[in-house]
Amino acid sequence: MILVTGGAGYIGSVLLRKLLEKGERVRVLDTLFFTEIGIKEIMDKVEIVQKDIRDVDESVLDGVDSVIHLAGLSNDPTAEYNPVANEEMNTVATEKLAKLCKKVGVRRLVFASSASIYDLGFFAPDDIKTEDSPVEPRAAYAVSKFKAERVLLDLMDENFSPVILRQGTVFGFSPRMRYDLVVNTFVKDALTKGRLRLNCGGEMWRPLVHVNDAANAFILLSEADEKDVKGQIFNLCYRNFRISELALRVKTTLFEHFGIEVDIEADYSNFKTRSYRMSNEKLKKALGYVPETTVEDAVVDMVKKIEEYRYDDFLNPIYYNIKWMTMLDEMSKTIKKLGRIF
Repeated sequence: MILVTGGAGYIGSVLLRKLLEKGERVRVLDTLFFTEIGIKEIMDKVEIVQKDIRDVDESVLDGVDSVIHLAGLSNDPTAEYNPVANEEMNTVATEKLAKLCKKVGVRRLVFASSASIYDLGFFAPDDIKTEDSPVEPRAAYAVSKFKAERVLLDLMDENFSPVILRQGTVFGFSPRMRYDLVVNTFVKDALTKGRLRLNCGGEMWRPLVHVNDAANAFILLSEADEKDVKGQIFNLCYRNFRISELALRVKTTLFEHFGIEVDIEADYSNFKTRSYRMSNEKLKKALGYVPETTVEDAVVDMVKKIEEYRYDDFLNPIYYNIKWMTMLDEMSKTIKKLGRIF
């Protein structure tokens, strides 16, 4: 059995379907704060443990052979909204889960880290980062992920085999859809506003990877021979893009496939943004894995799936992590005071 923490999330919803297609038995640990929308079609095929990652005990690992650890706060805005919770979920809870794995004999834990660890700001040297590049993460989210990496590697021994995947910015359609990721945001803005706005003129770099390719990478690392992955950090990206190029690719694809015309507006008023590039060569050489889904294919698929799933209620806060989490936080305070809703 495989335990997937955060299995009802943006990547997790795609990953679960792939695991089930392979015939795997899957247990999902998730708060379901974003509801069951991403897994409602497969809920009868997986075991669900609705619990906060900070509250896990060893019972969640009963019968588990390996863990794919996706749970935690997942971007800069949510981390900055509550830095304490960010530290607790992304670092402290990861350490607790790893120690439980060691205690009960679960050898393999694949950890979802982030390429934002490489970010040194817009004006930093423009070089391509490898897994051996020195890092000095600054933002709360990146710091929490980096500290979790250190914890996992420190806990590694002959009985525990952690693997770390530093993902680039993920894009593409998921049953638990997000419109707060750059390509997805561009598609949403194109469909709703007919224009794309580029901060810093779109000059910043991002490493991109499709959600399907990310899910495949997690499966690959969970199944690979221990000698090839134990204690290793792997970058994951399809390609590095300037944001301006992404905008042009989205604009061209929407017109060629759907006849949708989109304007692009450049804003040079704010240069307080992230910019970084990274290499996927280590993962390619070690396991032969190269992400392959293009931005163009993802945009076409996204437009079709948005209509199919009726995810065109673009103002719904559930598609935006920080909007949804802050709304839940405010609601929890109100409910705590009143004691009930109805």
